[in-house]
Amino acid sequence: MKLIIVTGMSGAGKTVALKMLEDLGYYCVDNLPIPLIEKFTELTIGSPTQSDQVALGIDVRSGQELSLLGQILGSWRSDGVSFSILFLDASDQVLIKRYKETRRNHPLAGKGRIDTGIAKEREKLRFLKEQADVILDTSKLLTKELRQELERIFLGNEDFSNLFVTVLAFGFKYGIPADADLVFDVRFLPNPYYVEGLRTKTGEQKEVQDYVMQGGTAEIFLTKLCEMLDFLIPNYVLEGKNQLVIAIGCTGGKHRSVTIAKALYDYLSQKKELGTKLEYRDIENERI
Repeated sequence: MKLIIVTGMSGAGKTVALKMLEDLGYYCVDNLPIPLIEKFTELTIGSPTQSDQVALGIDVRSGQELSLLGQILGSWRSDGVSFSILFLDASDQVLIKRYKETRRNHPLAGKGRIDTGIAKEREKLRFLKEQADVILDTSKLLTKELRQELERIFLGNEDFSNLFVTVLAFGFKYGIPADADLVFDVRFLPNPYYVEGLRTKTGEQKEVQDYVMQGGTAEIFLTKLCEMLDFLIPNYVLEGKNQLVIAIGCTGGKHRSVTIAKALYDYLSQKKELGTKLEYRDIENERI
């Protein structure tokens, strides 16, 4: 039997993930009282009529019983029960925004502030995050992208390193992205803006890409950048990082940054152990 414990921060997408796993053929149970989990698992494992894929949703609503879960997980490991833990997370800023948009109260906030409830929840769920087999940061994920990741991990049985990489093209004149982990300036490359016939096009189009890549400088830069990331990414994974934003900037975010970001994304997306996403932050600004 394939057993998944689905947990994580309130507002990070646990309920959505359970619905998606149900669509993938999992028998899903949300918020089952923790004292009943062992009995439920015994009945499920021994039942020929139940699905051989089960997902249990567990969160901070379990209250004081949550501490009992650590004992159950330890017992399962001793008894050789096979299971995995999926932990859904998001940044505090994103969680606060989601709560404000839905006008819901955080389960641990009471009459206090949302950020206080989030801090309490992180402390209570720390032991689960430390034991998690998969950590998905949904701060920047669209619903369809979350589904793709779940399908890749739990349906495709692909290796997963808990790192989701966003390659982001931007324009310096609109400001450096606040959430960027690595920023690279490609304003040294040939600029299509000054070429008649290319100014209105973007780095998504081959004519612009060919112009930016001319002379070999861009290829050398990409080679060295990829080599550096091949070194950095495994070390980020070891350090426990689960979200990496690589920002590629040119003047307006329309030509050079888009070209290089696309090429870098093509390279990183071949690495099956990574989740990858490509964004062009300012390309529409330039079109306007």
